Amino acid sequence: MSRLEELIARSQDGDKEAAEALVVENAGLIWSVAKRFAGRGTDSDDLYQIGCLGFLKAVQGFDLGFGTQFSTYAVPKIAGEIRRFLRDDGTVKVSRGIKERAFTIKNERNRMILEFGREPTVTELADATGFTPEQIAVADSATATVESIQQEAGEEGFTLESVLTDTESEDNMLDKIALKQALDLLSERESMVIRLRYFHGLTQERVSRILQVSQVQVSRIEKKALIRLRQVLS
Repeated sequence: MSRLEELIARSQDGDKEAAEALVVENAGLIWSVAKRFAGRGTDSDDLYQIGCLGFLKAVQGFDLGFGTQFSTYAVPKIAGEIRRFLRDDGTVKVSRGIKERAFTIKNERNRMILEFGREPTVTELADATGFTPEQIAVADSATATVESIQQEAGEEGFTLESVLTDTESEDNMLDKIALKQALDLLSERESMVIRLRYFHGLTQERVSRILQVSQVQVSRIEKKALIRLRQVLS
């Protein structure tokens, strides 16, 4: 067992000194996440302290036997804690660059729909705009309404929030998905399906047309992705 694993295990057993040691030794990681939220009206030291709370939540929730790197698990928790604070404080804003990218993508998508008579694929949008598929997905997701995460999606009538939080009602969906880190654990296609299905509320049939695969394949990809997200975020 590595020192990190030993400290995590001790901390989970209630050893406060081990928890403090973990915070000290991972201060760089916490600061790196906190700095992403700089310039939004909150002091950097405050962001760091809030990030520490998220880090300690990650320590308590981490499963040593899961096979995932602790930092991969911790980053969404740290960012989620900060994001929740900023959201409640009313200061979370989508950057101007992402808004401009989303505007370009939207215009190009509408143009291609008129030209092709159908929704363009992500690859076609990427070729037309010069953005990568990941940049397109991030821009679409960042500018989508928060309410769409809680809206019923598809034929099953459930929300992504309820699927991922399950019985853990104390954690908000946005705390669980500090989006990029959590979805980056999925394959590119799994991530895209989740974004299109739940952040944009598209049906499986429409997603199948965009990705140019069968609806059955979309259903399989979606189920596999949800299982993976549950495992990572539980």
